[in-house]
Amino acid sequence: MTWDQLSKQFISYLRIEKGLSENSCLAYQQDLMKLRDFCISNKVSPTSISYQDLKQFVSLLYDLGLSARTQARIISGIKQFFGFLLLEQLIQNDPSELLEQPKIGRKLPEVLDMEEIDALIAAIDVSKPEGHRNRAILETLYSCGIRVSELVNLKQSDLFYDEGYMRVIGKGNKERLVPISKSVEKEITWYVDHQRKKLDIYKGDEQIVFLNRRGKRLTRVMIFTIIKQLAESIGLQKNISPHTFRHSFATHLLEGGANLRAIQEMLGHESITTTEIYTHMDQRFLREAILTFHPRNHQ
Repeated sequence: MTWDQLSKQFISYLRIEKGLSENSCLAYQQDLMKLRDFCISNKVSPTSISYQDLKQFVSLLYDLGLSARTQARIISGIKQFFGFLLLEQLIQNDPSELLEQPKIGRKLPEVLDMEEIDALIAAIDVSKPEGHRNRAILETLYSCGIRVSELVNLKQSDLFYDEGYMRVIGKGNKERLVPISKSVEKEITWYVDHQRKKLDIYKGDEQIVFLNRRGKRLTRVMIFTIIKQLAESIGLQKNISPHTFRHSFATHLLEGGANLRAIQEMLGHESITTTEIYTHMDQRFLREAILTFHPRNHQ
């Protein structure tokens, strides 16, 4: 029996026998689809999935920076699903029986909601020389999900607007392509055309996109400082850093329904369990995933 068939039967069971609301059923269905994507990626059928498979899936949710509450909700849905399969005698043993909920006190990265991201960007004073540069930086961190080290080393030759991608050199000098949204293209283009070209650029940094007022590439510490100051200016209580935007990027895509493998590829993560979990994906599929599910592309 296929995932889609089992999913329909499971939702009918929740709706009719459990008496859950349509919103609750929809939430369970969306969470189950995340597990389905993971299993399809690993060629695992719904009735043959093991406890180890589920542990890998839950570890991925943690690695993507999901809150403990979101993780707990997804795990609860998984347990309900396998309880249903057991009830229907489609499996003999419940692989989710020993699956644990997130531990209390586990430190998870902060995640910003859309209102907080918009407030941070709106707080930037674009009348200052570095204003549009800082807007472009925040848009790039959030809309592309790149690391701060990747941001400060981004080159103009890495931007392929016509194709809709940027080339990023990540950990281990590994190269990947990340889709560029129109908001990122707009902010970077304005900064380069109106501010960057006025700088006396330091030798060796001619290709670097984001520069300080002396024409040198920005440091990681400078990016941290920009973000901390913006957070203070709007009274944001969360302890955020450039990496917060990366986690927010992944969380918002995942909660919007994007494929787990697509997110993993775009983040440039190595698998936390086995390098075979996340296989190479077609770049067009990755572009469609981010343009479809990232909230910055629905404005």
